[in-house]
Amino acid sequence: MTQITLPRPDDWHLHLRDGAMLEGIAPESARHFARAIIMPNLVPPIVTGAQAAAYRERIITVAGDSFTPLMTLYLTEDTDPADVVAAHRDGIITAVKLYPAGATTNSASGVTNFDKVRPVLDAMAEAGIPLCCHGEVTDHDIDIFDREAVFIDRVLDPIRRATPGLRVVMEHITTADAVAYVQSQPENLGATITTHHLVINRNHILVGGIKPHYYCLPVAKRESHRLALVQAATSGDARFFLGTDSAPHTDDAKENACGCAGCFTATNTLSILAHVFDAAGALDKLEGFASRNGPAFYRLPVNADTIKLEKTDAPVPYPAKIDTGAGPVTVFDPGFPLHWAVTQA
Repeated sequence: MTQITLPRPDDWHLHLRDGAMLEGIAPESARHFARAIIMPNLVPPIVTGAQAAAYRERIITVAGDSFTPLMTLYLTEDTDPADVVAAHRDGIITAVKLYPAGATTNSASGVTNFDKVRPVLDAMAEAGIPLCCHGEVTDHDIDIFDREAVFIDRVLDPIRRATPGLRVVMEHITTADAVAYVQSQPENLGATITTHHLVINRNHILVGGIKPHYYCLPVAKRESHRLALVQAATSGDARFFLGTDSAPHTDDAKENACGCAGCFTATNTLSILAHVFDAAGALDKLEGFASRNGPAFYRLPVNADTIKLEKTDAPVPYPAKIDTGAGPVTVFDPGFPLHWAVTQA
């Protein structure tokens, strides 16, 4: 195959930030994606329906009417169940985001005591509101490469057993353990996989010098885990779908003694995905992963408009950086030339 036409994809995990950064990078997602689940970890975080509605308007102002931001609330130990249910009922939010406190960028307001959010989770289960989980524990005695597997055992599985009707998305999974857990569950569980975790392993970050633009959280793992993610994404299993976790930081915030976590992939994600699926002999599965599985989980229609990708002889040119009013943002470099171009969007 040298060309493929897909229903316009969605991004089920996206960071757009705010202010000058939002203005600079939102068009990069709106160019190819119809909808996106928007992360609420601003400073301060988006914790009420009114805040989510205001943030949605700021996004639409920049991205345009052809891009639909699907808003989330940041779950805290003080979250009001009634506000969550009302915001969902009124079409303001699509999901609620769980950050264990300290797990990633701007997650200090996250949950420490999960018993305190039980009423919120019960109300969400009754109302059919999905919970999007950053699936890592933050205990200091747990190795950073083991955080995801421990989260499944200590936090996620107990939550799902206590509230079996709760619909959960395991976001940006990075391990074979997470793949196996999703595959073992019969219902109410999905998982997003990022563009960059399909491409890099931990060697990309550390070998030959520290590469700050490959540093992300959850951190990339061993090659065996990357291969498990590729297998899951290209399998056709509807429980796995695209969530880029595209996370912009200015270069000065990435390239310093304590650099920020995040890979900015919004610009070239579709070309990278086509490369990965083509290499796996699974281009026919790309439509499910990028365009159909996510809407099915979130009970939304598949987008009616389409995009086309064509395989080119010459590499597709992408900018090395996106200039924003907040500063330059480096575009993720997959480490190989990209020969799949988006020719119609």
